[in-house]
Amino acid sequence: MPPLQRITSRNARFQQWESLLTNRNKRTRAREFLVQGVRPISMAVRYGWTVKALLYDGKRTLSQWAEDLLRSVDAERVAMAPDMLADLGEKSESAPELVAIIEMPADDLGRLTPGDDFLGVLFDRPTSPGNIGSIIRSADAFGAHGLIVSGHAADVYDPKSVRASTGSLFAVPAVRVPSPGDVMAWIDARRAMGQPIVLVGTDEKGDCDVFDFDFTQPVLLLIGNETSGLSSTWRDLCDHTVSVPMTGSASSLNAANAATAVLYEASRQRTAARKHSA
Repeated sequence: MPPLQRITSRNARFQQWESLLTNRNKRTRAREFLVQGVRPISMAVRYGWTVKALLYDGKRTLSQWAEDLLRSVDAERVAMAPDMLADLGEKSESAPELVAIIEMPADDLGRLTPGDDFLGVLFDRPTSPGNIGSIIRSADAFGAHGLIVSGHAADVYDPKSVRASTGSLFAVPAVRVPSPGDVMAWIDARRAMGQPIVLVGTDEKGDCDVFDFDFTQPVLLLIGNETSGLSSTWRDLCDHTVSVPMTGSASSLNAANAATAVLYEASRQRTAARKHSA
């Protein structure tokens, strides 16, 4: 079992962890981020993410779940005062049992492994970390194989994104890429290997309604920025565009809601196709 450490003051190390909550540059340099909650921490361990440290309240009786993690996970164990742990857990009333320091994986498109049934999502320049986490959650729920976050965007590892994913961040690869060119080089390489991935953009004036498009083929679904939609570059790169039919007075859907609607339709079509071929 890794040695136990105690932190009793807001020293430099505590301040470094605290900065991971709000400072993206420090998260990126350290290649670490904070995770709170039973399900997210359990999912990180289940899917083999590297846990650098487990921080816990040294003044309370821990649950069996927390005790098991502290005993079984190969990570530094750090006991601290409840008020300090509450700060890292972003809770004003009570401290969480555990906060995990998790190592970021590389932003490598090779983490996505497209097969003949590939379904991926690309989110173009998102501004809301909560929307990133929500799309990761929907991608996980409806069988997608990964998320690409393209361009100058909110951070996948922002605490709001991690919380909104409810642990799905650890099950579905999420990769940050700086530009469309990086993605297209990867797409072209996959196509050259015989995987005809089709780029499908969402747009209120799409070529067809979402339920009239064939989502049983390998698809990368493109979701635009919350304010301005897809960039002109991504629009030009789309092979097809689809729209979600709406009634009522709503003029548009939130980006995460639109992605969820399309992912559900893709999942429905694929499930029906499997039943038909069985």
